Amino acid sequence: MSFMSPGSVVWFEIGTTDTQPVQDFYGAVLGWTFETDPDSSTGGRSYTRIIAPGAPWPMGAIEQGGSGSEVINLSVLSADVPADVERLRKLGATLVVPATTVGEVTVFARLRDPLGNTFALFSRTASDELAERAAATEEHLAQAAYAPAAGSFAWFEIGTTDPQASSEFYGEAFGWRFEKDDSAGGKPYYNVFTGNEWPSGGMYDHSSGPGGADYTMPSFMVTDVPATVTAAVEAGAVVEHGPDGNPDGLVFARLKDQNGNRFGLFSMPTRP
Repeated sequence: MSFMSPGSVVWFEIGTTDTQPVQDFYGAVLGWTFETDPDSSTGGRSYTRIIAPGAPWPMGAIEQGGSGSEVINLSVLSADVPADVERLRKLGATLVVPATTVGEVTVFARLRDPLGNTFALFSRTASDELAERAAATEEHLAQAAYAPAAGSFAWFEIGTTDPQASSEFYGEAFGWRFEKDDSAGGKPYYNVFTGNEWPSGGMYDHSSGPGGADYTMPSFMVTDVPATVTAAVEAGAVVEHGPDGNPDGLVFARLKDQNGNRFGLFSMPTRP
């Protein structure tokens, strides 16, 4: 099983009606740079690639004019987008954007899980040029998993008020496995395994206690969570949770950007 196998979360998208404020916010807070994707920017739809500091390839994109609303979603690799759409609808997902071919680049669809959280499916192109790029991206993802760089997409999180419904849906949909995280200091947190030997995301059980929410969000590696939270708030973000920490030294926070989209920040434990 590789990072670029079907069922893996390898991309995220920010849908917006105005790209520039999104670039201004995340560029200032996380140091991202951006480039227009000419293959996907068609028919009144602009697609802007997001590149983490020092990264050779993009890790996500900003879409303007596609969804028509402010949204952030995780993107899951699919071997057959139309077939997966039909299969996931039978599991309780709701179709938002049907399977759509974008030039000769990719096929994608957007759905909502049974708790209303938006996610996307996409397929890789068969072209030799982009197949080489996909191979290089996979190598970069593998390296980033071991040593994520500041500003990079290095985790995802599902927040849920119904952990059984969430784990059953994503388990049946993509074969994900959920295991209680014993390093979380008693927090109701579960590691999510999407096919590799180590987790690539987590699920936070919000079914008890105040302030529970249902969401899916990307989380970004930073070197200093409190300082980055301060910078994000100064740029227009709102803090939902944290900064908080685990006994092993991992520090994390959950925020909403200036458009109300949730994202996470975390820093790795300091090793002696």
